[in-house]
Amino acid sequence: MLCAMTDGSFLAPFDLIGEQYDESFTNRDAQLEAGSWIIEQLPHGARVLDLGCGSGLPTAMQFDDAGLQVVGTDESEVLLRLARRRAPHAQFVCRDMRDLSDLGDFDALVSFFSLIMIPKADVVALLNSAHSVLRGPRLLAISTVYGNFDDFPIMFLGVPLKVTAWPTDELVEVVEKAGYEILQTDEVEAEAEPGRLERQIFIRARSAA
Repeated sequence: MLCAMTDGSFLAPFDLIGEQYDESFTNRDAQLEAGSWIIEQLPHGARVLDLGCGSGLPTAMQFDDAGLQVVGTDESEVLLRLARRRAPHAQFVCRDMRDLSDLGDFDALVSFFSLIMIPKADVVALLNSAHSVLRGPRLLAISTVYGNFDDFPIMFLGVPLKVTAWPTDELVEVVEKAGYEILQTDEVEAEAEPGRLERQIFIRARSAA
């Protein structure tokens, strides 16, 4: 989804949000814990794909500091400029996260709060296509927001977005049907914007393909 500007050019929504996104979240403990789980399972130098990596905070930076080879993809060049500063050894590619072509193979794939930005059918397709880029331990860690809507229009930090959310049991079923073994599922509450709590779902899994 791109936003039209008055001069006829287009920006990704998070180009407009920029650093406000990082400032809006005060509690990332569950995301850091999921990142630590990935780090604990992998040897130094293992490759990790971070889909919808945003500004690199906290995950790409966490992986980079741990000595993993990180490849991050995101549609927002504004956020990627921040990510390159925070994770200087990582590789960042400005593209739709559904495009897995030409990125190589990875020991793990993570997607934290980026799946909310694409329709449910595309989430299913992405989970299925991700098998083709996973190798070795074939780890998967994803998170999203609890709910039950698909490509629904909202305003977030003053910017129009379309977002998708799942009930936990439905998301677990989707991940299992896509060919992953669920290792752990967690629900947490975190402040998404000042004064607004949201229910979040974290899933750790392994590709069975």
